[in-house]
Amino acid sequence: MKKWAMFAAAAAWMCGAANAADIWLYYSPSCPHCHHARAFFAEQLIYEYPDIEITSVNVMDSANRPAFADALAKCNYNSGGVPVIVVGDTCFQGYADFMADDIRAAVASDMTANQQTAAAAVRDAMTRDADGFRTQYTGRVATMTEYGAAAQKKTTDGSMIFLYILMAALVVGLVGVMGTRRRK
Repeated sequence: MKKWAMFAAAAAWMCGAANAADIWLYYSPSCPHCHHARAFFAEQLIYEYPDIEITSVNVMDSANRPAFADALAKCNYNSGGVPVIVVGDTCFQGYADFMADDIRAAVASDMTANQQTAAAAVRDAMTRDADGFRTQYTGRVATMTEYGAAAQKKTTDGSMIFLYILMAALVVGLVGVMGTRRRK
């Protein structure tokens, strides 16, 4: 019985660690407010909250418009103005620097107490030396991904390479098995 309790506690902890809010940013390349939002995410938020993933969606790409329409419907927005920022179940339309704390609060609401404590420690470290902190953790930039046809093509290409490698390994294994049967 103790093993099941330990397993359940570990699973709950792992699920909690994976539940940090994912952020969706719907933007237009020509929108100055969108550039400010993207800069805030790229220069601040990805460092402050190591467990978040940010997906940017270019609404000017016609392939992405259905995803944008879904976000507008989810947020009950009638205007197609950008940026639209979706943090878990919380939505923001537009961006200005005064919104940063509200966005942080939305991210924190999906985090465990341990994740919130870690984020507070990171904010303190960034207050002391933001450039040094960013330099030390340059890999965090990879948590910002682009949604759309180009991004999906990269995923598909990677999946195809994996599939070809897997098929080659199976063929080599089959040839090896067939070769040992012929010898017997």
